[in-house]
Amino acid sequence: MIVNADGHVLGRLASFVAKQALLGRDVIVVNAEKALISGKRESVLRENMEKLRIRNLGNPRKGPFHQKRPDRFVRRAIRGMLPMRSRRGREAFKRINVYIGVPKGEIKRRHDIDIDREKIENLDELKKNLRSYVTVEEICRHIGWN
Repeated sequence: MIVNADGHVLGRLASFVAKQALLGRDVIVVNAEKALISGKRESVLRENMEKLRIRNLGNPRKGPFHQKRPDRFVRRAIRGMLPMRSRRGREAFKRINVYIGVPKGEIKRRHDIDIDREKIENLDELKKNLRSYVTVEEICRHIGWN
């Protein structure tokens, strides 16, 4: 199953993808950087910058590790929707792949799926009209990506 994240609220998208993975489907999310996070721009960016200040002062190698790339940021949000302490949740997380843009060659090589022939799910029933939102790409650029 290929899902297009363009214009979707991140939390709704993450819960849908997590549920599909728990049901046993392999899920590929494309255009991860175009997913939306609802809220006023200033407050959303401030909250994400404050998360970066959280550190393990005793040993920084033990985390927490904060994702700055859009594909990893979205994958981390999906991970939060899965029961990671159970074997079922860990196996479902392995079935999820997230990409920036639509890398046709990469998907063909890794998954043996031709993007041009495969149907990409737009999930219009999950879309919501938002007054104020920030894209995942904007957040990631603000916290240090690229």
